[in-house]
Amino acid sequence: MKITGIEITHHRLPLDPPFNASWDTRPRTHFDATVTRVHTDAGLTGVASGDMMVGFAGHEHLFIGQDPLAIERHFRVLENIDFHYGRCWPMDLALWDLAGKIAGLPVWQMLGGRNDRVAAYASSGTLRTPSEMAAAAQRFLDLGYRAMKVRFHRGDWRDDIRALEAVRKAVGSRLTLMVDCNQGWRMPWDTAAPWTWKEALTVGRALEPLDIFWMEEPLHRGDRDGMRRLSDSLNLRIAGGEMTRELSAFRDLIIDGALDVVQPDAALVGGITGLRRVAQMAEAHGRIFTPHTWTNGLGVVANAHLTAGVAAAPFLEFPFDPPEWSLDARDYMMAEPFTADSDGMLVLSDRPGFGIELDEDRLASTRID
Repeated sequence: MKITGIEITHHRLPLDPPFNASWDTRPRTHFDATVTRVHTDAGLTGVASGDMMVGFAGHEHLFIGQDPLAIERHFRVLENIDFHYGRCWPMDLALWDLAGKIAGLPVWQMLGGRNDRVAAYASSGTLRTPSEMAAAAQRFLDLGYRAMKVRFHRGDWRDDIRALEAVRKAVGSRLTLMVDCNQGWRMPWDTAAPWTWKEALTVGRALEPLDIFWMEEPLHRGDRDGMRRLSDSLNLRIAGGEMTRELSAFRDLIIDGALDVVQPDAALVGGITGLRRVAQMAEAHGRIFTPHTWTNGLGVVANAHLTAGVAAAPFLEFPFDPPEWSLDARDYMMAEPFTADSDGMLVLSDRPGFGIELDEDRLASTRID
C-alpha cells in the first residue's frame, strides 16, 4: 500500500455570539480549521486536524509513494519540517487514523490499549463574573463532569480569586478544580509581561486553601527554574507545556522537576508518535501526562486516543463553555460531536482509526481559499 495524495483544506465558521477567549484580547468572530486527508491506493484515507499546516506545502513529495505504515520514518520528516518551516503534526495524526483503518483497530488499542476511556474536565475559556462562573460550574456538575478548569486573566489576580471562590462555594468538593493562569505565552499583539516568580508564588498561596488540583502556566514557558521552585514551594501541582515546541524541551522539563503535570498537544507538537514517548517519560518520573486539547473536535479525539491508550491520566481537557464555545462550533467538521457521557467520561469508539466521520456538507459550505 502506498500514499497517493495529501489533501489539505481550510474552513471558517462564523461565531455568534463571538467567543471572548481569556487568552486573547480580541473577540473571536469566526473559527478557522484545517483538515488534512492522507489518501492511499487501497482507497483508505486518514483524517486529522488541529493546526494550520503552515510550511507543509511543497513537501508532499516526501510522503507520496511511501508506505503509510512507516510512521517512524514520517515522524522524522515532520520533525525536520517543524525545525525549518512550521508545525505540521496533524499529518502524523492522519497517519495514525489511517494506520488504524488499515489494521481494523481503534488508535487507542494500537497504542497499547491501556484504557478505552478517560474522565473529562470541562475546560472553560471565557472570563465570567463570579456568579456566572458559579452557575457554569453547577451546570457542568449537573451534566456529569467530575472536574472543571477556571481561567484567570481578569487583569487583577484578586478578581480571578473571587471568581474561583464563588465556584468553590457553589459546588463544594463535588468538582475537582484546576486553574489556568495564562502566563506561559501571549497572542502576537499582546505585549503584557508574564508574572514574576514572587507574583506567581503569591497567587499560588492564595490558591492552596481552595484545594486546587493544579496551577497551570503560572510563569513564562521558558522559566524552568521558576516552575521547579514553585512546585517545591506550594502544596499544589504545577502544570504546563501546551505550547512547547520541542520534545527535548519536555525531557528537560520532566527531568528538572519543573512540571508536575505535562500538557503537550499532539496536534501542535510531536504528534502521537512523539508524545507517546513523552507520556512514558512523564510516568517514569512520577509526572501526570494529560494533553492540552484547545484546537478543534478532531484534535480532542486524537488526544483522547493517545491519552487513553498510553497514559494513566486522571482527567483529559474537554473544551466546552457554552454558549460562546459549544460542541457544535468546536466539532463543526465532524458528522457527530464528540461528547462526554452522563458520568463525565470520554468513551472511545471501537471503530478503526479515530472512529469519526467528517461532515462533508458542512466542510463544503465553510471552505475558504
